[in-house]
Amino acid sequence: MNSAQSQYDYLQPKHLLVGVTGGIAAYKTAELIRLLIKQGHTVQVVMTEAATHFITPTTLQALSGNPVFVDSWDARIANGMPHIELSRPADAILVAPASADFIAKLAHGFANDLLSTLCLARECPLLVAPAMNKQMWENASTQRNIAQLLKDQVTILGPDSGEQACGEVGQGRMLEPDMLIEGVQAHLTPKLLADKKILITAGATMEMLDPVRGITNISSGKMGFALAKVATQMGAEVTLVYGHATASRPQVRHAYYAGTAHDMYQSVMQHIADQEVFIGVAAVADYSPLVSSDQKIKKSEQTLTIELKKNKDILADVASLPNPPYCVGFAAETERVLEYARQKRLDKKIPLIVANRANLALGSDNNSVILIDATGDYPLDTADKTTIAAKILTHLKHQLN
Repeated sequence: MNSAQSQYDYLQPKHLLVGVTGGIAAYKTAELIRLLIKQGHTVQVVMTEAATHFITPTTLQALSGNPVFVDSWDARIANGMPHIELSRPADAILVAPASADFIAKLAHGFANDLLSTLCLARECPLLVAPAMNKQMWENASTQRNIAQLLKDQVTILGPDSGEQACGEVGQGRMLEPDMLIEGVQAHLTPKLLADKKILITAGATMEMLDPVRGITNISSGKMGFALAKVATQMGAEVTLVYGHATASRPQVRHAYYAGTAHDMYQSVMQHIADQEVFIGVAAVADYSPLVSSDQKIKKSEQTLTIELKKNKDILADVASLPNPPYCVGFAAETERVLEYARQKRLDKKIPLIVANRANLALGSDNNSVILIDATGDYPLDTADKTTIAAKILTHLKHQLN
């Protein structure tokens, strides 16, 4: 991998300006700021006067660790130009919640308070998370304003649909904080894989012995799901074939459940034809029962013998296709990790393999891996699996080039 750390600059924490306008959804902004800080970002909060009726500046100051600004004439900004001083350091501005009134201001270029003024004076991307009653959202004027913001290259995050504070049900709810975090990350992530078609397998397979018992492993699906999420953020068209998992499945273009090794093999082969990249992360069972009982196997003897048959090797078969995609494999080993992973890459005839220690990676939120390709070994420091996924995909991008 190129020694220059600059290829990972986009993974560095950002300075985000969070704008808060008047709406009951402002209570969610407290959790949004907490999550942003937890990810290492620095957060500067600017509120409208209406927002202070829903949540206090003191609360958001405590969570962000920075003073909160409301007034354009705040004397804490020495040169009297807070709209310039606050917006210039920001890597992005996120207005959450964004009321119908504030969206109208943005659409028509009004600048009659601190938040609207700095949005107009910004030199960074603007993201807006609408939050309002469903009739207000559906109103023709609001839709015209949203269309204008999109035309002005403002990113709109949401809204969601569901029960609203007023008791009605419909579209207009602000996205939940974790979804807003994903939206911000997707916006800040370079589109390194724009228009690439990538098929990813994730999770564990379950080979059934009878209707209530099966052979499986402790894969959580977190690594495969992280790769699918980050690849989507990088602009790829992702097809996800997933088995049993404890992690939450990300939103991707195409997703197919495959609970057994046979089902996963069939699903992969059905969708592999036009894929440019195949990443086999799923912990697929090497063996399955030769015979699976239709009824629960009753306990009768001290021992039970189960005859197993070898399952098809998905990664090897994809790599051996007449016109194979670029194949990435995973090697989860408990000993001699590098040796076994290097040999696995050669045996399966694939360009890139990701090696890790199974006992440390399976089920964990973090991972430490070594990327192995024809040019050498590239260790990645221990990090959360989303960060590891981003670094794997960045390396993949360079290999594709």
